[in-house]
Amino acid sequence: MKHILLLLSLCLQTSLLLAQQLEYPTTTKVAVTDTFYNQHIVRDEYRWLEAQNSPEVTKWVDEQNKLSKKHLVKASNQTNAFLAIDKYSYVSVSQNYTKVGNYYFRYYYYNNNGTPALYYKSEMSDKPEQDDLHPLVDPLHISAKDKITLRGFDVSKNSELLAYQFSRNGSDWAEIKVVELKGAIHRKDHLKDVKFSSISWKGNGFFYAAYPNGGNQKIFYHQMGTDQSDDKVIYESANPATTLDFLTTIDERYFVLTVRNEKNGSKTFYYIDYDEQEQSQLKPLLANIRFGLDILGTHNGKFIAQTNHNANFHRLIEIDPANPTNWKVIVPEFEKTAMLETFLSKDRIIVTYLTKGHPLLTVFDYTGKLLYKLDLPVATTIGNFTGSPDDEEILYRYSSFTFPTIVYKFNVKTFERKLTERTTVTYDLDKFEYKYVEYPAKDGTLIPMTLVYEKGLKLNGKNPTLLKTYGGFGAISEPGYSPGLIHFIKNGGVFAFASVRGGGELGSKWAMEGRGKYKQNTFDDFIAGAEYLISSGYTSPEKLATTGASNGGLVVATAAIQRPDLFKAVVPVVAPLDMLRFEKFTIGVFHTDEYGTVTNNEGFKSLINYSPLHNIKDNVNYPAMLIMTSDTDDRVPPLHSFKFAAKLQNSKAQTNPVLLRVEGQAGHYGANGIYSNVREEADIYAFIMQQLSNSK
Repeated sequence: MKHILLLLSLCLQTSLLLAQQLEYPTTTKVAVTDTFYNQHIVRDEYRWLEAQNSPEVTKWVDEQNKLSKKHLVKASNQTNAFLAIDKYSYVSVSQNYTKVGNYYFRYYYYNNNGTPALYYKSEMSDKPEQDDLHPLVDPLHISAKDKITLRGFDVSKNSELLAYQFSRNGSDWAEIKVVELKGAIHRKDHLKDVKFSSISWKGNGFFYAAYPNGGNQKIFYHQMGTDQSDDKVIYESANPATTLDFLTTIDERYFVLTVRNEKNGSKTFYYIDYDEQEQSQLKPLLANIRFGLDILGTHNGKFIAQTNHNANFHRLIEIDPANPTNWKVIVPEFEKTAMLETFLSKDRIIVTYLTKGHPLLTVFDYTGKLLYKLDLPVATTIGNFTGSPDDEEILYRYSSFTFPTIVYKFNVKTFERKLTERTTVTYDLDKFEYKYVEYPAKDGTLIPMTLVYEKGLKLNGKNPTLLKTYGGFGAISEPGYSPGLIHFIKNGGVFAFASVRGGGELGSKWAMEGRGKYKQNTFDDFIAGAEYLISSGYTSPEKLATTGASNGGLVVATAAIQRPDLFKAVVPVVAPLDMLRFEKFTIGVFHTDEYGTVTNNEGFKSLINYSPLHNIKDNVNYPAMLIMTSDTDDRVPPLHSFKFAAKLQNSKAQTNPVLLRVEGQAGHYGANGIYSNVREEADIYAFIMQQLSNSK
């Protein structure tokens, strides 16, 4: 019997080894070199893959997709990933209402292949089945050829018109159209060349941002019923590295413009006071601000802003436009408590915080007096407050890793919370264990981590474990529902999210300690997280997988290249991976303040030391990788993933599988539509679960 078992074991190992010996598409090497600072010669043999739309690259991508699809379908069948995730996914189409003006709005999927349409209604009753929900904007009516994604909207002050923004095939480039809310009649107004823009109404028109004729970004005012060529230019940025943001206050008295230099992070603020005269010009408010400051709205003619000036965890201040440098503190910072979101009501300020993994819901008056505080469970998310300043009841969303978004009504006077609609799920919500821990980084800094697994799971050091992070741009990563995660955990998995430096979970200093020349701290923190999970008896290197998207994808790829011994499977998604050339494409130049730049020697040395593409060694067998990207990603072009996959696949020592998956007609946020979303998430978890199950 022992001999039979040994033979079966050897056969299984042999079959697995053969399964990993993939026949990759042929990838030509072309000798290209760059010389930096007269001494550093860098080879770039796969630069030809940067020509994404060339016939050669198109053919190569098609072959890569055929290979990855073949193996991912097998993995999905083996792990039941698609069917299980499909079962858990329908709850993600939940009752995510928002209130703008006099109406309630909701995005809703009405078929499995389409993208969500926009619906609306005038009342939200306590009996949802009696609500009268009407379609307003149908993506299929915009185009049957392109995959249309609705990107946001704003409602005129009188609640008669809605301007909505949409993109084609996942691109960041957008268009704006307008619809009447009474009768859902579409106007002829159609604006193009829109990018990185909000919409702010003023009178019978609205402000928007565009890049006409491929030039620098401009802010325009569009008068309803006129041609886009007649739109008035409000402001034009001075150089390509400048971005513009704006808002109109609820009472439409003020227009506020923020001009940000993306290379050095400085901001300059301008405003128009329409109470002075209708044709008022932009006036300077604050110039060359080198710290975080965002104007949120107004109260009694004064600007309300959030800032980290002398406040690591942020505070709320009042700025008098007549005396803009003499600030009044409304809500001070609270130690070790990060400010998340602020909603300005008529006489109340709603603020959410994060402390030790727990969100807090608070209410203040405009003198800064605390009126209400609610502590919420670890690893939950509360936010997206919507409603009018005069409303006594506003809406907010609430979710976690293991339960989908639900919407509450919140009374700002009585503080009563009321669930708008119940969400039905196909599993037991109470069977998940949440745990907040802190582990030591390489330099001894304590790093927050959230762990999620099924109650009663035996933690024996052999648990399949998935470690995830973001860790960039000062962003605070809040938990969101993932049907794939439900499937993973219900099959004995442990999920861990590490809040590494570079993110904003522990304030502005936390973000700065993982930025620019300090970026290696981010990777070290993540590597320490993997070591903690192993040393604490949760898992082993053969049972540990990792994934992250965008900056998170950079982190997991870098960690895998620097410490391949820690991970079995790695899934970087839409990640920047060629850090010597990232600033040469699309909006990469906007991110030199986060990563550094090769235009100075210090920046070059930092980037070459961690750039995943440039640190692949030919004698190392790296973890199994599923490298995911999208064909119309304007933020992190797919060339990063192409070159990284090509170099790994052609590395002599690489026997672990390396798959490249390219989502079609999609941008930085990946798949659109219920079916394609399920397929994409199923591929991630199928790959991870298959690799971890193949390990001892």
